[in-house]
Amino acid sequence: MDWSAVTAEDLVDALREVDWSTPPRPVPEFFSRFTVPRSYSKWTSRLKCNLYYYRTNYFILIMFILGMGFLWKPVAIVAAFMTGLSIAFLNDSFAVTFNEKVTRTVRQFSPHLAAKMRPPITPVLRGRPSSKRSIHICGRPRWVFVLFFSAVSCILWLTSCSLLTVLWALLIALFATVLHASFRTPNLKARLNTFREEFRAVWRNYSEL
Repeated sequence: MDWSAVTAEDLVDALREVDWSTPPRPVPEFFSRFTVPRSYSKWTSRLKCNLYYYRTNYFILIMFILGMGFLWKPVAIVAAFMTGLSIAFLNDSFAVTFNEKVTRTVRQFSPHLAAKMRPPITPVLRGRPSSKRSIHICGRPRWVFVLFFSAVSCILWLTSCSLLTVLWALLIALFATVLHASFRTPNLKARLNTFREEFRAVWRNYSEL
């Protein structure tokens, strides 16, 4: 996959649609080899490749740094968890998986309530399902949960009086992520993984025709 041709918008869309339930890469692989990129184009390609391949590791790293920043402030830790959850809901795979697990759990206690939590039926246009499928969580549009958890996290941030602390912790976490993604040499496994994901995306678009 030619990462130099991938724009930032394409990378964001890929991170939004890709499956985030996969376990993080092993720690020895995450810290195995570091080199300085030879040019600006090499650096941008490496940065985008590593951000995509080590996405779960970077998410855990950011959450860990934020958690260390608020070790003595439990309210801020809950606020960080709510913020991470609201961001995770923006990913299609996470939102669908979360909805399925919650619905399956509720069905064990109340099948009638679980039936109400099902997403609406996708409209059919000209004999085939619509390609633009909206994501629902517990029968509600995804943006309702994103706004709710974002509002709760903002209230918790304000009540904990830790806005300056979270800004510093977030800057350190983002700096550590960009620093690692810039100097971590992409291995053959990362390149093969991106080729496999590219094939899945092409096959998914072909199957929808």
